[in-house]
Amino acid sequence: MDTIKSKLGKGGLFLAALGIMSIALSLFNYNIRLLSWIDIWGNAMGWIIRILLIVGGGALFFLFGNEDDEA
Repeated sequence: MDTIKSKLGKGGLFLAALGIMSIALSLFNYNIRLLSWIDIWGNAMGWIIRILLIVGGGALFFLFGNEDDEA
């Protein structure tokens, strides 16, 4: 069970990092190939999805990212 929690934490960190990189690159009219579909629905929806990636990834990281041994 601990390995699943650790993988969820790492996945959350990855999602948050993707969101941050996507915001940084979008300022220069670039985007990550994996996230190129974000701007299909318009610029405002693209920003909402980027912010949700950061918030959701951060939540996963803070909920499951700590590896405290409670034994």
